[in-house]
Amino acid sequence: MANGSRQAAWEFFGTELKRHREDRGLTQVELGARVFVSGAYIGQFEQAIRKPQLDIAQRIDEVLQTDGIFERLCRKLIDDKRYADYFARAAELERLATKICTFAPTLVPGLLQTAAYTRAVTLASNPFATDSHIEEKIAARIERAQILAAATGPVYWAILHEHVLRIPVGSAGEMAQQLDHIAALVRQRKVLVQVLPTSVGAYPLMGRMVQLMEFEDAPPTAYTEAVYSGNLLDDPALVKRVQGAYDLLRAAALPPEASLALIESVAEDHRRCASMT
Repeated sequence: MANGSRQAAWEFFGTELKRHREDRGLTQVELGARVFVSGAYIGQFEQAIRKPQLDIAQRIDEVLQTDGIFERLCRKLIDDKRYADYFARAAELERLATKICTFAPTLVPGLLQTAAYTRAVTLASNPFATDSHIEEKIAARIERAQILAAATGPVYWAILHEHVLRIPVGSAGEMAQQLDHIAALVRQRKVLVQVLPTSVGAYPLMGRMVQLMEFEDAPPTAYTEAVYSGNLLDDPALVKRVQGAYDLLRAAALPPEASLALIESVAEDHRRCASMT
């Protein structure tokens, strides 16, 4: 399903939700209380701003006595093959976040990737991927990254291990362009990036990718990822521990100006390598 038609389908979900809710004589607050979310959440569902999880859709069906229509719609619409099943919900939450803090120990985070970098990562994982599959991955990454350009987009803070800068993904020239892209976003003040130097040695969250997300009307969430699996953590105690570890990473990383200088220096190193091939 193309992105435009998918959005139209979510708008239909919201319109039908509002119609059925009003037919039952319930306000957004009243329906929210019965399905264990806030009235503001219900309003965002109806406006197709926020997409309900399957269990919420099921509870809506129970309360509104709609014979499973919202569950069926939800099951169809959340089957988004642009993203792996374990990441789809995290990708949706990115659009709603007011602040995103990412730690990347091994590769450039998706929101910062260039098309060439995404292509190289995709081919490394699946050398038999079709051109259409690769282009779909690239389009999904570009679409996700649009939140960084939006006036209402989130504050974005990334900590990259120095290895991320130095490992050439794609050709040396493409890697230089990737680092140029990150530097440009920093200079445009769209993102804040720090580099964790290799000289630090051991560090908190060692080898673990993590992303913290904060929201205007919901508790913060942490997303972690392993091999073909991901976890969304919303338990307040766990999220607080992740936030504490991220604070320690900030303290160990280079200051923003020194980080930018290193990014641009390593970009030049890759460019020199490209010129010699």
